[in-house]
Amino acid sequence: MTDELSDLQAACSSCRICAEQGLIAEAKPIFEGRRDANFLLIGQAPGPVEHGLRRPFMGRAGRQLERWMLRAGFRSGDDFRRHTYIAAMMRCFPGRNASGSGDRPPTAAAMRNCSHWLEGELRLVQPKAVLLVGQLAAARFLGPAPLEERVGQAFGSNPVLLPLPHPSGTSRWLNDPANRERLTRALDTLSGLRERWIGG
Repeated sequence: MTDELSDLQAACSSCRICAEQGLIAEAKPIFEGRRDANFLLIGQAPGPVEHGLRRPFMGRAGRQLERWMLRAGFRSGDDFRRHTYIAAMMRCFPGRNASGSGDRPPTAAAMRNCSHWLEGELRLVQPKAVLLVGQLAAARFLGPAPLEERVGQAFGSNPVLLPLPHPSGTSRWLNDPANRERLTRALDTLSGLRERWIGG
């Protein structure tokens, strides 16, 4: 299976279909992880920092995500990445909004183009838990519903599905104290899973 995952990663890295279809200006598929990861994190799409560095969650959102993972008991950002396969609904940077005020959300066409990469990773890695970061990832696995009805709960068992808000600095979701409490419950659940599968 390791060779099959390596083949899938190589194929994903060389994918140019969204650029060929005119959906993005430049194809740079981004993901990171190992076959033995206990966790698989699914985000929305890389941002401009990730596009430049070719590594997921390296910008402001990545620093916030790392702070959350420290709260969940991981010793460091590197420790979290060692145990987590990091993927996304769209593998390339979608580009900036026309207004320049933020990043464009992934289009449905781009997510369809990328869906088989995610399906292959889930099949080959077989994570014990899937971290659904943001509304797009949560809806993909759990159907449409507000994050308020999802964050703070775990769904399923093989794998466990654990929704999280997106750590983007532009999100206002965590301005609500009730939502911050939901995040705390989610991170407590993640901490218990990390302790069970990885230990101290």
